[in-house]
Amino acid sequence: MAPKKERTAQVSRNPNLIRGIGKYSRSKMYHKRGLWAIKAKNGGSFPRHDKKPAADVPAVKPPKFYPADDVKKPLINKHKPKPTKLRASITPGTVLIILAGRFKGKRVVFLKQLSSGLLLVTGPFKINGVPLRRVNQSYVIGTSTKVDISGVNVEKFDDKYFAKEVQKKKKKGEGEFFEAEKEEKNVLPQDKKDDQKIVDTPLIKAIEGVTDLKTYLAARFSLKQGMKPHELVF
Repeated sequence: MAPKKERTAQVSRNPNLIRGIGKYSRSKMYHKRGLWAIKAKNGGSFPRHDKKPAADVPAVKPPKFYPADDVKKPLINKHKPKPTKLRASITPGTVLIILAGRFKGKRVVFLKQLSSGLLLVTGPFKINGVPLRRVNQSYVIGTSTKVDISGVNVEKFDDKYFAKEVQKKKKKGEGEFFEAEKEEKNVLPQDKKDDQKIVDTPLIKAIEGVTDLKTYLAARFSLKQGMKPHELVF
């Protein structure tokens, strides 16, 4: 450990002879401090620094009282989502098996990956009843079977195509309040039906050109007694 340095006591330039009376006069200290040189250097006057600009006063005064409830401030989210990496076993035209949802166990044809990372698939609808829809790749099994989709045009399909239209709720009048509302069934627009036919028509031709492929896609996948999933080759 380094030795501590001894503090030297500060000695005044004008030591007191007695309390309140210095050794040197005011004029003597003027010369001793060198104030005359500073004055001569600046044209006979001491230098003056410009005043700092005053802080801007807010036009609206803050309220004296704060709200009783805490006001939540939105947090800044700087997270930039990365594009979802497509599994190596899934390529355009690969036959997939859906593992969850309404069409669980159905075999579908993979068309392309959308910007959201979801997979665009189709049954086709005429073969197994699966329409054009988006599926998460976590809920599918990729098989070794492939279909030629070179004649299928899927450029117009994106995530906006599958977005649901927001409908405003109708306000009930006094007379209609106690009346039972008639349930309106969701009818698929005609343009989406036409898009399904445009995609399925060349796809079905390619499927019919391969022996037993149509029957394979129409059959539902399921595990039977004695089947070991880890030993299956898809």
